[in-house]
Amino acid sequence: MPERFQYLRSNHHEGLSTFSARITSFSYDKHAHDEYSIGVTRKGRQDFFSSGVFHKSNAGNVIFFNPEQVHDGCAGERTELEYDMIYIPEATLVNLMSTLGRFSKEQARLKMSLFHDIALRDQVLKLGQQMQQPSNSQLEEEAALLNIAQSVVRLGGGTLIEGRNNVRKDKLLLQAKDFIQDNLNTKLTVDDISNSASLSKYHFIRLFNEQFGITPHQYVLNCRLIRAKHAIERGEGALDVAVQFGFSDINHLNRKFKRVFGITPHQYQRQLSY
Repeated sequence: MPERFQYLRSNHHEGLSTFSARITSFSYDKHAHDEYSIGVTRKGRQDFFSSGVFHKSNAGNVIFFNPEQVHDGCAGERTELEYDMIYIPEATLVNLMSTLGRFSKEQARLKMSLFHDIALRDQVLKLGQQMQQPSNSQLEEEAALLNIAQSVVRLGGGTLIEGRNNVRKDKLLLQAKDFIQDNLNTKLTVDDISNSASLSKYHFIRLFNEQFGITPHQYVLNCRLIRAKHAIERGEGALDVAVQFGFSDINHLNRKFKRVFGITPHQYQRQLSY
């Protein structure tokens, strides 16, 4: 099979990109990126030299390079290698990490370049898959980045700020909820919602999740699905409903609706008609 190198830039976050590769004989020269580079070996073995150590990454392992960390790379034993990478600007990841916990400058840069961590592996793969979807939203992407930031704080030995039970729901966050409810038919961003609560974006994301047990993106999606469900019950067409409540197209609505209600809007409407 031919070797493949595919890059995809985020439509929502400047400097964020994803990369997937399939190689057999190609070898990377020594180089470094100015972003955090976090990858997952999907198939084969990934060999690389970094920080004075030679590494062999088997399928399922996570590869982590700090900004400006020099490394090379090739397929182990010249067998077919497939892997995915996420490139996250340093400022973006560090800002997200600061909303989640406390850490030193040293803890923000992991000492290990290769490890097996199921949570981070799945988070990296999920973000890469999301970015390839035309329906990927800024809210959805930011939620995925926040999960990755949480894993980096944990792996670096920082202290995560635990949520508190029975926390008084702050007036500003309730104000943000009202703003979301009033603007479900618009293209909402985290900036829009956090501004409505007069909070910084990263502080807002953490507080919202801590107090309500759901990310802003998940809450917006849930509200839109509830509104869509009521519209379907009134007999409105699924295509019109998708446009009305901010879904990118009918397939986006079908996919999200089925994940919550088990069936598509059309199937739901047909069942109600009997």
